[in-house]
Amino acid sequence: MRLSSPLTSLPLALSLVFALAPAAAQEEDALSPRAVNEAAVPSVMARAVDGFIIPGYRDLAEATNSLSDASAALCKSPSDATLDVARSAFSSVVQAWSAIEIIRLGPALEQNRFERFLFYPDRKSTGRKQVQAILAKQDESATTAESLKGKSVAVQGLGALELVLYGNGAEILSSGSGGGGFRCRYGLAVSQNLRNIAGEFLAEWEKPDGIQAAWKKPGTSNPLFRDNKEAATELLGVLVHSVEMVKDQRLRPFYAGTIDGKPDKGRPKLAIYWRSVNTMPAISANFSALQRLFDTAGMEELLPADSRSIAGSIDFLFKALIAAADRMEGPVDAALADERQRATLDFIALNTADLLDRLNRQFGASIGLGAGFSFADGD
Repeated sequence: MRLSSPLTSLPLALSLVFALAPAAAQEEDALSPRAVNEAAVPSVMARAVDGFIIPGYRDLAEATNSLSDASAALCKSPSDATLDVARSAFSSVVQAWSAIEIIRLGPALEQNRFERFLFYPDRKSTGRKQVQAILAKQDESATTAESLKGKSVAVQGLGALELVLYGNGAEILSSGSGGGGFRCRYGLAVSQNLRNIAGEFLAEWEKPDGIQAAWKKPGTSNPLFRDNKEAATELLGVLVHSVEMVKDQRLRPFYAGTIDGKPDKGRPKLAIYWRSVNTMPAISANFSALQRLFDTAGMEELLPADSRSIAGSIDFLFKALIAAADRMEGPVDAALADERQRATLDFIALNTADLLDRLNRQFGASIGLGAGFSFADGD
């Protein structure tokens, strides 16, 4: 598995991250609420759109096109080889989606696009139950992307396709016998639905007079951002809410560290993408995307000149978290049974919380949102 940081051992990573604590305390003591560097906001927002958001959706569109093609090939010529290609294409879409799902606003919120692409968390196993019902009944109305669009969001996205490709009975996809033909047609419809949604994301962001214009030109006539401060707040909010998402919806459901002084045994089947062993690669992609957005947009420029060390500490945490996530190997249940990998999960959880604090409180205070500002509280 690739390493995204020169950090090669957990003890070294821990010592480096914990060494930041005194400096962070000094930064906090020295800071008082300031104001965002308004002159930098339009260019920062433009770079976020042109350098991160649109390229991210282009990558997603390309990955879903490949997935749709691989799914069609599997249905046409079922075999172990074509099933492997389809599964590989699925993992590529998971990676591409994990790199852009942090943009949960605008077109993502319209027409339930986000939930249709990924229905998660699914605390009541609604997706599993509904997908199993479709497969058991061989419901032909679920075998076209157009008809699937009108069904439950739980049966038309990545979670549903993972069940098709990796769930109980998935081996029949390689032979096409029994219910394999129907299962493949349903999987193909899901992959085509994902391709269609990805195309809609991209089309909406590429419109010159659409949401990208609103992001690039804050002002009194702007329907989204009346001024530069509102725009900067939205961009910082993307990072804050996304780190919260990783902490509360990606890590905590399957591993909460120590609870009431006792180590959490873990719940591997509550981890996202556990069937396809994409849990930690997806989390790594989330962190990588956040760092890429932070750096590509040049968010450091939003800070007053004497507060920019905050950006350095944030960037360091991103690197450490990406490296730690990349060190996690194998299925989640095996990782939870391994003492070293559990220690890595503890490291990730601890420093994800630290990253959230630095973004929410330190960065937020430094651009004039006020000490103690909390996106989570809606303040």
